[in-house]
Amino acid sequence: MTMIGLGGAIGAGLFVGSGAAIAVAGPGVLISFVLAALLTVLIMRMMGEMSAALPAAGSFSTHAERAWGSWAGFTIGWLYWILMVVVTAIEAMGAAVIVNGWLPGVDTWVWVLLFMTALTAANLATVSAFGEFEFWLAVLKVGAIIGFLVLGTLAVVGVLPGEKAIGLKNLTAQGGFLPHGWSGVVSGLLIVVFSFGGIEIVTLAAAESKDPARALGSAMRSAMWRLLLFYIGSMAVTVTVLPWNDSEVGKSPFVAVLERIGVPGAAQVMNVVLLAALLSALNANLYASSRMIHSLAQRGEAPQALRKLSRTGVPRLAVLVSVAFGFFSVLLNFAWPDTVFLWLLNSVGTIGLVVWIAVAATQLRLRSQMERTAPERLRLRVWCFPWLTILALATMAVVIALLAADAATRPQIVSTGLLTAVVLAQGVVRHRRRSTTRTG
Repeated sequence: MTMIGLGGAIGAGLFVGSGAAIAVAGPGVLISFVLAALLTVLIMRMMGEMSAALPAAGSFSTHAERAWGSWAGFTIGWLYWILMVVVTAIEAMGAAVIVNGWLPGVDTWVWVLLFMTALTAANLATVSAFGEFEFWLAVLKVGAIIGFLVLGTLAVVGVLPGEKAIGLKNLTAQGGFLPHGWSGVVSGLLIVVFSFGGIEIVTLAAAESKDPARALGSAMRSAMWRLLLFYIGSMAVTVTVLPWNDSEVGKSPFVAVLERIGVPGAAQVMNVVLLAALLSALNANLYASSRMIHSLAQRGEAPQALRKLSRTGVPRLAVLVSVAFGFFSVLLNFAWPDTVFLWLLNSVGTIGLVVWIAVAATQLRLRSQMERTAPERLRLRVWCFPWLTILALATMAVVIALLAADAATRPQIVSTGLLTAVVLAQGVVRHRRRSTTRTG
């Protein structure tokens, strides 16, 4: 469970996307990561509290239905499913681009097809097959980060052979710790907050464990502190070893640091790790999307055929429906190989933030209800309730407002807003029809 949580959260956003955050925030990106990490820890704790008290395959979608009504469960469940389905295709494309760099004679669409086929087969087999595959991919990513932290720390203190101690000078040189002021920290936050997405997968997997409450509590506590160490530690090493405005940092901070330390073939080493990260995320997203739509079907919010389980307990039809867009993306990649990746990324970029807002709002309501009716079930509690939950909601509202104010990110907000409005309207209509039928 711990490795599934880490595997879902550690992805390309950390290994590559963090370079863009360093470019706008400088060493102050550490503050950006701390703020984003604290928000993530709060969201994880909220999910953990609800899932430990009320284990359910649909996790936060089921909890939203319990707190607000079927319209809320429908809306958040389908939004999350759409997000995971599209992101699955994006991860497959990203992995295909890496392998295409090694074997340029094979088109990227061929690799997308192969990756989608292989991971679909893994998810159709058994739940344990998914867990085993995800575990080893996560081990590779975690091992790479630990190695990076160790080598970087040794370089800073001057223990590596033939290297002088780098020290802490890069944290204050090149314009100081905040070269772009606090506005740079805010800009960095808007970039890095999305790097933590995916941690919610652990709450979906918890429902299929032997003791959901116990497994979830242990996994949440372990994953939270490890994420803080890995994300913030990696960024601390990067901005300490190299000047923040080094041109190579903007491309891939991990590769830049390893090359500075003298690791042979650093770029290829990180490409292997990045490939594992993308395949791990693809595998986890496919699992999450199939379980979410299966849960929606169980609650009457999706076609009933998707409720069926195989003899090994796998919702195979739900898996096949969830990979359909991934296979369709093979055609998109064949027709528009140079543009489809960014187009898909921009179309769903901020849905994850909407899901987190829904999680916080649901926890705020459910916690109050359960403290009155079943306080003994609250085995894993959010700290300083309700103030930290309210703070998290306010922070995410500010992030949404800042993204909407930026011309570069405004299209993502608009597309997410329109999609949310359409799904929400459908959820409200279905809810009213059910209410009318019951009263009639």
